[in-house]
Amino acid sequence: MNEALLRSLTPKVLGILVRRGADFAAAEDAVQDALVEAVRVWPADPPRDPKGWLITVAWRRFLDATRADAARRRREDLVDEEPPPGPAAAVDDTLQLYFLCAHPSLTPSSAVALTLRAVGGLTTRQIAQAYLVPEATMAQRISRAKRTVSGVRFDQPGDVATVLRVLYLVFNEGYSGDVDLAAEAIRLTRQLAAAIDHPEVAGLLALMLLHHARRATRTASDGSLVPLAEQNRGRWDTGSIAEGVEILQAALARDRLGEFQAQAAIAALHADAPTAEETDWVQIVEWYDELTRLTDSPVVRLNRAVAVGEADGPRAGLAALAALDDSSPTSSGRGHPLPRHTAVAAYLHERDGDLPTAARLYAEAARKAPNLAERDHLTRQAARLNTRLRG
Repeated sequence: MNEALLRSLTPKVLGILVRRGADFAAAEDAVQDALVEAVRVWPADPPRDPKGWLITVAWRRFLDATRADAARRRREDLVDEEPPPGPAAAVDDTLQLYFLCAHPSLTPSSAVALTLRAVGGLTTRQIAQAYLVPEATMAQRISRAKRTVSGVRFDQPGDVATVLRVLYLVFNEGYSGDVDLAAEAIRLTRQLAAAIDHPEVAGLLALMLLHHARRATRTASDGSLVPLAEQNRGRWDTGSIAEGVEILQAALARDRLGEFQAQAAIAALHADAPTAEETDWVQIVEWYDELTRLTDSPVVRLNRAVAVGEADGPRAGLAALAALDDSSPTSSGRGHPLPRHTAVAAYLHERDGDLPTAARLYAEAARKAPNLAERDHLTRQAARLNTRLRG
């Protein structure tokens, strides 16, 4: 059974059902039923036209479900609409599905789950395992999301920026369960790039490829984090780096700079440096300045402070950090702790030679760490400095 083929056909089949007038939630259920039937039938009797086969079976499943609870007149209308057998139409509504699954009415977690299910073709079980939640919980999340977007017109314009944020959320989940979410996000972004000519889509794809190229070196054999400066650059995936840089250069040449292109440019400068010491930090600061103008994000300004500390010295980095509060604003106007602010302060104080302050801040940052790997890394940094201070 060619699972990759089924997953690539899923959004196309779903789009055709919705375009024919099927409610999104019912259409998605029908497509899932057709996929199950394909898994059962195709190994012994593979169809000549897999897409046409899935459309036919899914449409009939939809009609069967509609007959169970729809009025007689509507049932007859739908039966009359069933197309004759033959090759499937070449229309591809995948792009509209991206927009629908990233609809502004959905929460980020719901948009991610629906994108993976409807566009990515993953099963509810696979998505649940990837996000470490019970399958029943994920099924409820997906069902609510489908109900939310069922009344949205399929042909209305979508928001590319929202789709890109959803795909980046998927990418940053990395790997869990039997699904490599980073690789899946790259696949979906490639698919989106093929469907729409947009420099920010290219920018996100380049950013993903450049980050993914370093994946094998981010953790040691014991699972501990390896900082960028200490990673074995000889193990970076040069093919992914070359592809990412090429895609980025083509996007930047269009002179429509966006935040993902700017982030990819920073990643490309890191990838281009043969050693950590040869990193062009001055140019990275300039790109962070561009990114700050585009987003005014506290996280971007925090990362900029690190870059300033590398380019102009730790005291300049601490001065940039001092201008940034250790909390970031929410939609309600209240602040919440800015992730890694304390860790950055610890790093810059260590670079400045203030080891007691750095050790104290590393320990404080460890207590605030968002995950176990970061907590352990920061705890080891505090212990390393405390050992030096006692010696």
